[in-house]
Amino acid sequence: MSMVTKLNRRDFLRAASIAAAGVPLGIGESVLGQEPGQRPARAEGVEAINPCGRVPVSLIIDDSTCLVNMAHFGIPQFAEVFPDQYKQDWRKLPREIPDAFVRKFGLWCRQHGVKGKYSIVPYPACVGWIDRFLPGWSKKELEESANLVRELMMPDWDIHPEMISHTRVIDTRTGKPYPEASARYMENWQWTDGRSVDELTDYMRYSLRILQSAGFVCEGITTPGGFGNGVRKELSQATLASCRDVFKTEIPHYFRDLFTDDQSVKPRVEYAAGLDGDDPRCVVSIIGCTGDWFGGWDGLERGSADKFITADLASGRMVEVIEKSEPAVMVCHWPGIYFNGEEAGFDILKEVVKRLHSRYNHLIWMNLSEISRYWAAKELTQISRDGARIIVKAPFACPRFTLRLSGLSSAPPRLTGLDTPVALRKAGSPLDLQSGSWYSNEKNTFVCFDLPKGTTKLEF
Repeated sequence: MSMVTKLNRRDFLRAASIAAAGVPLGIGESVLGQEPGQRPARAEGVEAINPCGRVPVSLIIDDSTCLVNMAHFGIPQFAEVFPDQYKQDWRKLPREIPDAFVRKFGLWCRQHGVKGKYSIVPYPACVGWIDRFLPGWSKKELEESANLVRELMMPDWDIHPEMISHTRVIDTRTGKPYPEASARYMENWQWTDGRSVDELTDYMRYSLRILQSAGFVCEGITTPGGFGNGVRKELSQATLASCRDVFKTEIPHYFRDLFTDDQSVKPRVEYAAGLDGDDPRCVVSIIGCTGDWFGGWDGLERGSADKFITADLASGRMVEVIEKSEPAVMVCHWPGIYFNGEEAGFDILKEVVKRLHSRYNHLIWMNLSEISRYWAAKELTQISRDGARIIVKAPFACPRFTLRLSGLSSAPPRLTGLDTPVALRKAGSPLDLQSGSWYSNEKNTFVCFDLPKGTTKLEF
């Protein structure tokens, strides 16, 4: 296996520099270190499948925030720790990624149905506080920028903190960076080594509260660079604790890993517990399936649409994953999408989306919280069978919940156990399947409905 396919995210982009500096990557077995927790019994012949029988697709945007170009302000801080590895002329990079571009990007994505995750770094590169002020911009400019994200992006995109600064580690007791400039006190590298669940929870909670103060709602967290690589179990549990504490999130999720090899990129539902009680809980690890082949984390690495899907629509990483019916979650960095005003990464995204929609008619764009909720329901819903009756006991509600059943008659099903029984309409084809409908062929019956929390019966 090549170095590229083994590494994760920012490790994927910086493997050579980190290895040269002698910083441990914490990869390999630790990637599989999380605990799944409880799993319910499942009847034979009944399977929860993808929503509406389609393949989820999504886009993860890292290193975004209000106004601040993280590459311009972050590179000199990285170079202070690794002077031989970060030689980009950061002074030539724009200090700002303007709201005009955020608006242009967000409107295009809404028009084409593109959804995903958009980071808001709370204290971007230690420039200033998103909920207070950014030196170099007026208070009005900051307020307008935050309001643009709330109104335009939040309806379709999950908002994540990327820890606190994405550069220096912050002392949560003082709000100041630790004085030592080393890999040990940079969020991207060694600070998390050996940290406890409580320590990580405190750090994540601090970042979430800044965004809460700024009027954002967060159901998940993105880790910057190698943050958490060596403490996978603690990272997962801290995400669960911090998101539930600050935002009362029912199903927290986090983005830590991407795989570009043959490993599964299905979401991992972790630490499931209390499924039969009033307070079920779990946390979901979302896995990216591509490298940043748009414009790079610094906006200096012009990418190619062909790595995602070739011009003849025959191959590429997205094709590989979609053909496996696993969620195909692309990964990019905001400075590379903007590409210092050239918008090269944005143009690549437009071409990728065009090609995907040209080849496939069974994709469904979802943000990360939607994917997380669906996978939690998919794995944690108890399903039993009594003759022609299917009994579903769900710890979490979930829209467009879809079952594939074998060995049943094609008689019209209805949902019971609700206040009022619901008869499902018959879909004309598999592609017409949507919530409140069913479809049958020679081998299977497919049923799609909005799954309520609690017990529901499906009767034929």
